[in-house]
Amino acid sequence: YCTPKSVRKLIYNLYGINIKTKSIRPKCYFGGKNIKIGKGTTVNGRCYFENLEKIYIGEYCDIAMDVLFCTSTHEFGSKEKRAGKAYGKAIIVENGCWIGARATILPGVTIKEGCVIAAGSVVTKNCEANGLYMGFPAKRVRDLKIVTAT
Repeated sequence: YCTPKSVRKLIYNLYGINIKTKSIRPKCYFGGKNIKIGKGTTVNGRCYFENLEKIYIGEYCDIAMDVLFCTSTHEFGSKEKRAGKAYGKAIIVENGCWIGARATILPGVTIKEGCVIAAGSVVTKNCEANGLYMGFPAKRVRDLKIVTAT
C-alpha cells in the first residue's frame, strides 16, 4: 500500500511483465512474466493472474477487484486421477473492456473490444465486441451502443 504506483510499475517491468500503465493497485498476484497490460488500463486490488500461457489486456480497460485470469487447465486423466497433464491457453482482453468484480476468465477466452463483463460472471467462451455479458457461464444479454469519445 505504501509503494507509489510509479515504483510498482517499475518493479513489475524489472520482473519482466510488460506493463504500460501506472494504475495497478496493491495485492495483485502475477504468476509469471508472460503478461502484457496496455496504457490507460486500471487493475484494481487483489486480481489474480495465473498465467501458464500469455495474458494480454489492451488499452483503457478497467479490471475491478478480485478478478481471476486462469490460463491453465488439464487433460482428463484416468479414474484414479481425473486431472491429467496440465496445459495452458492464452487469454486476450481487447481495448476498452470493463471486467466487473470477482469475474473469472477461463483458459482460451478472447473478450473483444468494448465489452462489459458483469460482476461475478464466469467467462468460458469468447465474447463478441460491444456486448454486456453476465452469468455462469457468461452469456451476451444485450448489445452496447458504440459511442466515440470527443
